[in-house]
Amino acid sequence: MRVLIVENEIYLAQSIAAKLSDFGFECEIVSLVNEALREQEYDVVLLSTNVSGQNYYPIIEKHKDSIIILMISYVSDDTVSKPLKAGAKDYILKPFMIDELIRKIEHYRTFQKLKKEVQFYRRYLDFALSDFPSSLNQKLTTPFVIKSSTQKSADAYAIAYAKHKDIPLDFLSIKEGFHWRDKLKRALPCREIKYIVGLEELKKSERKELLEIVAKSCVILSFVSSEEIEFPSVVDISSGVKNLDLGGEILSLDDYIKNIIVRYENKYPDTELSRRLGMSRKSLWEKRKKYGISKKK
Repeated sequence: MRVLIVENEIYLAQSIAAKLSDFGFECEIVSLVNEALREQEYDVVLLSTNVSGQNYYPIIEKHKDSIIILMISYVSDDTVSKPLKAGAKDYILKPFMIDELIRKIEHYRTFQKLKKEVQFYRRYLDFALSDFPSSLNQKLTTPFVIKSSTQKSADAYAIAYAKHKDIPLDFLSIKEGFHWRDKLKRALPCREIKYIVGLEELKKSERKELLEIVAKSCVILSFVSSEEIEFPSVVDISSGVKNLDLGGEILSLDDYIKNIIVRYENKYPDTELSRRLGMSRKSLWEKRKKYGISKKK
């Protein structure tokens, strides 16, 4: 990791740099604000708040995407509160142990990594589930069962519900050997929602037993099946072409083309849709006529 040390006490800066180098950090030392504003990127900026009366806020703005740790001699609004509001991540009081500084750096490096991963998965989920809009029942409360023709559409509904309620989901899969008897016998707290998939994998007697156990818990269960299911609260989203998971079964060529046309005719113009289907616009028109699909205006 590249570290910029902004400190006008040169011996202190050199001591910090030497100790960090022993742990594999690549350090550069500057004593002036202008030197810290050069067009270079650093993973960590160690910023002394007593840099000879210089205005160090441009450094915070310049390196706002880096881990900025303030090195301070005393705690005050000027040395801590205001710089933290401006974008610094943390502070450490001089004199300090190098181990404590490294602990802070590692903490924020882990936080940044997790933050990027969360952002990636959120964007991916929004993209992957964009074809499965679900009309949420705003008054719906857990526990409830989502009855669907595909796992993907059930997942879309569960995720949309959790986002609406601002409660995290804990994913549990019966298909992966989830031992539900042991884990669900006690009432589950509502700090998070247990999302249990694979209900259709159980025998009817086991399914009934599970549903009885979770009757008063913060639980959502997915039931991907055409069978009927008895539970006080069942959200049935199994009807409609939008719920068809084209990757879940082998379709006839006609069924495949029909469902592609219905699903994507509002997303792509005819020129692009026919190109992706490998046919002419005339053939696309003929397919619509054959399947009885009226082109939406």
